[in-house]
Amino acid sequence: MRYPDFFDEAPSITMYDPLAKFLGAVEGGIIEYRYVDAVKVAGHSCPTVASAWLMTARALGALYPKDIPERGAIRVGFRQESTSGVTGVIANVVGLLTGATQDAGFKGLAGRFDRRNLLFFNDAVGEEIRFTRKDNGAAVEVTAHLEHVPGEPRMRELMSACIAGHASDEMQREFGRLWQERVRRLLLEHARDAEVIAVHAV
Repeated sequence: MRYPDFFDEAPSITMYDPLAKFLGAVEGGIIEYRYVDAVKVAGHSCPTVASAWLMTARALGALYPKDIPERGAIRVGFRQESTSGVTGVIANVVGLLTGATQDAGFKGLAGRFDRRNLLFFNDAVGEEIRFTRKDNGAAVEVTAHLEHVPGEPRMRELMSACIAGHASDEMQREFGRLWQERVRRLLLEHARDAEVIAVHAV
């Protein structure tokens, strides 16, 4: 699988998954996720997928400043419905990393490792997403402000031509390059930019 080099340069996210440890799937239950994993889940790379990655990374870092975050132990609430805008796309990435699901996740073993009822939409949160630790109730809310990382002005014209089927192969490649350049800037230059990914405790 070939993809842009910057995918491997983006911040990785390490999680501790007690279920993976219990079942012997991963030594010590330690799982490292990379941006390309989110791309595989979404089927594409875009600012939305990148912002979902960064919002989750920043939230987990705030909730677990000294420890590895525990997968399956975090409640996630979205302000919007799952069908509103790009909320569903973001939720898929967040679910990959946190293990949180609505009612279709793993049911658990003898009352342990239940991944259901951890993901909520149209929730009573102030920002885009709220992440809450189940063990101590600590919570943070995050919002992405992608308007602070604008794309090249030419992208709109190129996208229109590509969608309409009027673009040459060269134009299509240039559109893809410019599209991913915006994603690269977001992931590598603004990963910890508070104006782009805003995080605050609640």
